[in-house]
Parts: sequence; structure tokens; C-alpha cells
Amino acid sequence: MRVFAIADIHLSKAFPKPMNIFGPEWDGHPEAVFEEWRKTVGEDDLVIVAGDISWAMKLPEALLDLADLALLPGTKVLLRGNHDYWWPSISRLRQVLPPRMHALQHDSLVIGNLAIAGSRGWDTPGSYNFTPEDEKIYKREVERLALSLKTIQGHDYEYLILAMHYPPYGPTGGPTGFTELIDQYQPTCVVYGHLHGADPERLPKSWNGVPLHFVSADVVRFKPQLILETPHQTHVVNVADS
Repeated sequence: MRVFAIADIHLSKAFPKPMNIFGPEWDGHPEAVFEEWRKTVGEDDLVIVAGDISWAMKLPEALLDLADLALLPGTKVLLRGNHDYWWPSISRLRQVLPPRMHALQHDSLVIGNLAIAGSRGWDTPGSYNFTPEDEKIYKREVERLALSLKTIQGHDYEYLILAMHYPPYGPTGGPTGFTELIDQYQPTCVVYGHLHGADPERLPKSWNGVPLHFVSADVVRFKPQLILETPHQTHVVNVADS
């Protein structure tokens, strides 16, 4: 099984929103997302969609975008981003997800010898205009990531992917509560998005030896990025339900 990742696909079928108002790097969106996905991903592959999936404000609107994603090849693992206002309680979301689509929230997935844990993340101390409210959300997100990682304890896996929407490091590349968890659990790699217009060559490529994969859709030109290849396994266990 090949594992891919992409973030910030910003679909908006219910209320079309031209993304090229944010810059020419968005030209061709959203059709380019679907085209590159079909060219890259196979039916036996898995794709982590690391947040900012849909501009929808309500779940019924977002389901139009999720239905389009469901038609694409591969198994999908969804993570909430800061613009996913449509995301309801996780139990409600899982009741309506299309087949071969999974959502992470405070828990993890084990797929064969692969474990996937993650959380949205947030701005970290030292960020521009960081407020006391940001501090509360940041601490809550660190705890949520810790909860997700704790759920994999006692399960057999060979590879661990840590998925976030926000970058795990601080605004100058320094340590945070998220990087402390990376140091503690030593995942195989970390995937994240959220940043737009950033030069990937100027961003950290690893954290204490753990590879960091920056996969915002506009930066990777809408092509899901190959993160990992594992022996093919299809049995999926949601650890919160096991």
C-alpha cells in the first residue's frame, strides 16, 4: 500500500469559490485536484487529507465535496483544518461518511502495519498576534494530539504517521508542545499543511531526525505526495472503536 498526503484542497461545490483570488498558483483549482489525484493514486492506496477540505459551513453542503472525494481512487483519511467549520461531532460525521473514508479526532487508525494519529494543531507561542485565546486553543490541541497518540499504545504497527493541519514547530522553527510529542513517540514521519505562499525550501525538513512533509495543495501543485510504502494491508481498525 502506498500512502499519500495532501492538505488545503479547499473544495466548494455548494457555493463555488474561485481560489485564484488568492494568487495565480491556484489557477485550475479545483479541477486540478481531481486530475492530479487520478493520475497519481491507485485504488489500493491511501491518502491523508490534512485539513481545510471544504469551504462549506454546514455538513450537508460539505457532503457534496466529500462525495466527489469518495469517487477518487484510494482510501481517504480526513483531518479537520481551521476552515472546516462544517465538521460536526465525530460520531455524526462517521455516520454519513462515504465508504472507504475515515475521519480522525482524538483517536487513531491502524491499517495493517500502519498507524495514523493526528490533530488539527494551532498557532504556537511566539506567532504573530498570538492572543490569550490562542494560548487556550494551542494547549487544548496539544492535549488532543496526546490523546490521539495514546490510543495507539498496545497496538501492533511498524509505521506511525503523525498528521496535523498546522505545522508542529514554532514560528521560527523552534520547539512546541507538538514537537515534544514527536520526540516522545518518534513517528515515522509527520505531514502538515496550512501555510500558503511559503517556500518549502526554507521550511524545516525534519524534527530531530523525523521527516516533516509539507503538503499544502497550492505548494505541491495539487498532486498528492507519496509519503510511505508498506506491504499491502486492507483491514482498518479505528482504535477508538476497537
